[in-house]
Amino acid sequence: MTLPAGGAPGTRAIWSWALYDWGNSAFATTVMAGFFPVFFKSYWAADVAATDSTLRLGVANAGASLLVVLLAPLLGTLADRGGMKKKLLFLFAFLGVLMSAALYLVAQGAWQLALLCYGLGIIGYSGGNVCYDALLLDAAPRHRLDRVSALGFGLGYLGGGLLFAGNVAMVNWPHWFGLADAASAVQVAFLSVALWWALFTIPLLLFVDEQRPAVAPPGLVRAVRGTFRQLLDTFRHLRRYRQVWLFLLAYWLYIDAVDTIVRMAVDYGLAIGFEASDLLSALLLTQLVGFPAALVFGRIGERLGPKRGIWIAILVYVLAVFWAWRLQQAWEFYALAVMIGLVQGGIQALSRSLYARLVPPARAGEFFGFYNMLGKFAAVFGPLLVGWVAVASGDSRAGILSLLVLFVAGAALLVRVDVAAGERAAARG
Repeated sequence: MTLPAGGAPGTRAIWSWALYDWGNSAFATTVMAGFFPVFFKSYWAADVAATDSTLRLGVANAGASLLVVLLAPLLGTLADRGGMKKKLLFLFAFLGVLMSAALYLVAQGAWQLALLCYGLGIIGYSGGNVCYDALLLDAAPRHRLDRVSALGFGLGYLGGGLLFAGNVAMVNWPHWFGLADAASAVQVAFLSVALWWALFTIPLLLFVDEQRPAVAPPGLVRAVRGTFRQLLDTFRHLRRYRQVWLFLLAYWLYIDAVDTIVRMAVDYGLAIGFEASDLLSALLLTQLVGFPAALVFGRIGERLGPKRGIWIAILVYVLAVFWAWRLQQAWEFYALAVMIGLVQGGIQALSRSLYARLVPPARAGEFFGFYNMLGKFAAVFGPLLVGWVAVASGDSRAGILSLLVLFVAGAALLVRVDVAAGERAAARG
């Protein structure tokens, strides 16, 4: 990938920003998508029926995401008014790191405590991403937004995948690492996530220069009060940004389905009878495929436009959901993992870069607060939908099929987004 050789922002800022994705993606991969669903079913909630544990996991995902929904606009606006993107990112990253480490200590059968640590970890992960996404405009020039956004997701897949590969090796061959058994290896994996995430947060904190507000930032109390006033003002004036609203609605729908697949795929595989080892290996395959695929989607965004790139990804997801509904053999799960890996990072990266084109730079944190709010509100509805349909029908396959509605509706709204008009409105501020 070719990136700017100098200037402001320069190469060091770009790579330092992207390395945060390398670090915090370990939580998304090892904890959310990988070991937590497996360990929850087999260790913390071993005596609970499969459909009931799926519902409980869905409720935990939804509850944590709902809190992020409520916090995201406030965080984004506070970050803009107070020049506090990096400070807030540090606080939420610290929470996520602490909760990842805490999972190491949760005893067998203590599913309530496990869900509490998991939920708080999601809040740390998601809250940090509100500020991280907004810092894209501080780290990258506007004509490189697609590539730099894709670089972040690409490094996220690679970094998260490398740690996850080591963790899978620990679980499969615990004695090689001096561990007693697979359960001990999973607990150590949670601890490794905390260390990995903390380490790769440091470059962003040191080398990304946050653009300061035009006026001196107020004190914290005044900033919070001003934030609430500005939120009300934003709601009143968002009518000026019609393309932002249209995109946010489309994004809310299709990313709902994407995030639900990320969080519930392993649980779904367990529920329909696949072995945990196959599911974790397939998830690792998704990560490895996702790294180069995300970079390719960055080029697609530059050549065809991010909107067309998102359409391509949605089409692939629709085909994948149909396949998952009829899934029968383990090799099919591996094939689906490759299929998802080809587009998962791409749809996330191009969504972020397309949205960055539509928002006024001076209010990037505020507008990315709404972006993350809708993304996490989608993560409230999707897991609940899958869990409820699975319990109501007695069939986990019916739950996964329900995601088609969200993909199709999101694509239909995306058609109506006029990117050129949105960019003109953003330039006017």
